[in-house]
Amino acid sequence: MKCKLIAAVVAGTLAAGPALADLVIPDLSYRTGPYAAGGTPFSDGYQDYFNLLNARDGGIGGEPIRVIECETGYNTEKGVECYESTKGEGALIYQPLSTGITYQLIPKATVDQIPLHTMGYGRTSAANGEVFNWVFNYPANYWDAASVMVNYLLEENGGSLEGKTLALLYHNSAYGKEPIRTLEDLSKLHGFELKQLAVDHPGQEQKSQWLQIRRERPDYVLMWGWGVMNQVAVQEAANINFPMENFIGNWWAGAEHDVTPAGEAANGYKSLNMNRVSDLPVFGEIKSLVHDAGNAAGDGSNLGSVLYTRGMYAAMLASEAIANAQEISGVSDITAAQMREGMATLNITNARMEELGMAAIGPEFSVSCQDHGGNGLGIVQQWNAIDKTWVALTDYIAPDDSVTGPLIKEDSAAFAAENNITPGCL
Repeated sequence: MKCKLIAAVVAGTLAAGPALADLVIPDLSYRTGPYAAGGTPFSDGYQDYFNLLNARDGGIGGEPIRVIECETGYNTEKGVECYESTKGEGALIYQPLSTGITYQLIPKATVDQIPLHTMGYGRTSAANGEVFNWVFNYPANYWDAASVMVNYLLEENGGSLEGKTLALLYHNSAYGKEPIRTLEDLSKLHGFELKQLAVDHPGQEQKSQWLQIRRERPDYVLMWGWGVMNQVAVQEAANINFPMENFIGNWWAGAEHDVTPAGEAANGYKSLNMNRVSDLPVFGEIKSLVHDAGNAAGDGSNLGSVLYTRGMYAAMLASEAIANAQEISGVSDITAAQMREGMATLNITNARMEELGMAAIGPEFSVSCQDHGGNGLGIVQQWNAIDKTWVALTDYIAPDDSVTGPLIKEDSAAFAAENNITPGCL
């Protein structure tokens, strides 16, 4: 597995060599394969923010940041290889960007005592920090997303989904299957029928699923897609004249590249988002201090896009956790164990986000030993094909914790029993 150094230390320290770059951040990226359209902008945003901190601030707390990119191709085996080949570099945190890779890394990272941040993906019950001490999925998870979707549809339908039919079009993988249990419970609670339509990897063949949708005409289609699957689904929906305003993807099915191939036919398609998309001041800093200086992670074309913004948001959360860990420990060259403490006591406020040049990019939230999941909020956005922009239709919507909470408790308890874990705080 080939890995490469992406973000070197700031100017003036290069002569001293990479030994001074003590804050090591591996980037398990995928710039190749059928999921590259999503993996590339996320990785660009993730790396560019760390490059900005190096260029502007000399790193974090006086310690330069070293990013190591390792290509996984969204392949679980390669993702594990990347983890094994980089963890010895002094890795502080891993962002697997894959539910399959996450499931494989949870036991490994727990033994190695290196925190995982699976932002809005991965194993939902990792929100229980007393069982999953080294895994964090703030600010939201897939069960939150499923509940937010249903709460939005309840609002759109006068508070009742009784007698409605919702079809779940999902990637036939651990990722795509993650929301099923929650939607099943929500269907019993709210009286709607749930139909499940699996799409095999990579998602280019969906004719039979959309023929079934055309025949059965569900009231709404919810999508748990990724990569080329999203593009194909939007086009197939257009082909059968399914109402785009009744087609809602999750937050990994709501980027520009998911809708632009269908042209004006994609107009009105909706998706969730966990981060707002706007012209943030921090983008100007990245443009002048990183891109114009020739240190962009990519070609610069993704700046400000949905997934670039999300990658940058993830890097900001990691950076804030590092700074928090430095303050708690009283040292700047922190360890992975100290990083975990910084993540477990993280507090993200509106004031701090504004100070960082990314006001309201995400919701305010705090993390605790018990709760690694954040508040689970999400917004609903809609694609305007004429202006080629995503328009936020709602403010942040809260999930139904009375449904998701017991599911998290049940699933995490089963994991603890299977793995002989005694729940508790570190």
